[in-house]
Amino acid sequence: MNIPTVDLTDLSSGDPARVERGAAALREAFGVFGLVYVKNHGIDPQALERFYDAFSAFVARPEAAKRPYGRADIWYQRGWTPPNTEVAVAGKGQPDFKECYFVAPYPADETSALEFPQIYPENVWPSDAPPYFQEGFLTLGRSLHEAGLQLLRGAAVALGLPEPTFANLCQRGPHVTRALHYLPLNASQVNTDIVWGEEHTDFNLLTLLPGGRFLDPSGRPAPRPDDKSGLYLRTRATPEDPKGHMVRGTAPAGCIVAQVGQQLEILTGGTFLATPHVITAPGVPAWSRQSAAHFMHVHTSHILFPLEKFRTPDAVRDYAPPVLAGTYDIKTLVDIGLAPQSALSQLGYRHYDRLNRMRAEGSEK
Repeated sequence: MNIPTVDLTDLSSGDPARVERGAAALREAFGVFGLVYVKNHGIDPQALERFYDAFSAFVARPEAAKRPYGRADIWYQRGWTPPNTEVAVAGKGQPDFKECYFVAPYPADETSALEFPQIYPENVWPSDAPPYFQEGFLTLGRSLHEAGLQLLRGAAVALGLPEPTFANLCQRGPHVTRALHYLPLNASQVNTDIVWGEEHTDFNLLTLLPGGRFLDPSGRPAPRPDDKSGLYLRTRATPEDPKGHMVRGTAPAGCIVAQVGQQLEILTGGTFLATPHVITAPGVPAWSRQSAAHFMHVHTSHILFPLEKFRTPDAVRDYAPPVLAGTYDIKTLVDIGLAPQSALSQLGYRHYDRLNRMRAEGSEK
């Protein structure tokens, strides 16, 4: 599959010809494949490995030591997510075989934190974090975010929109960086229908993937154990290939992957489609995998609906009704098992019991 590669130095060059070259790559990549390979992205591979080493030291701790950082009260949007917690909406109900850690790379917007406290909480850091854990997390998240902003500006140019369109929509948004540890399978689980992460699409605007690594049974980084394991992405359906095409998510040397999320699909009326992806487990036991992802979000105060340029009758039918991005976030977090069902009671009027209380007080006099 000839998935385009975009050079971020083209998009930031100020040279109209180079900017258009980058925009053309994004137009094809996001419009046909839902993903793009990115070079000159600013991610230091040695710093990434150092961070993964720090993350390894944390996840190796006993569950009891990690449990205080598993914060169900903030819907696991910061800190540790235990295994068997998250479930893909389109999956078979099997929780993903993974544990994760969520961090916001930038301080939360104070007003938004009052409106959506579980979506904009403060970071949760282990009091005895491994060396480079906190610094590495923030460095990685901010580097990926800056690369993402350049991609969003290029995507707007690719669609004939003002360059800041998408970047403005995500200013001060609930962006998160996630480190993931996919758990080893035992001998009875390999070569079954168990996968590390069920096929799904991300609900945010844009996801950036800096590349992961496999760990052998001794816990040491090693090449992939077989040809079936790792990240796979499904391309857009065509009349010739209605199921799309499964593409291994390994970027060319020196590149990272960026993929379209549901929010970008909605805003473009389906011109760009959210990328289905699955993380498959190896056919041999005792291997694990580590990876990271940065999720860029539309700010919670913006409305998710096709932008005017893309508001065709089909797009309106497919993506109506308009919805507040913060409401969309809450609903999705419930769907995937991170937020409780009771979170849905926050949507809409919550004071129907006031009249009953007033009546009760009146009847007591």
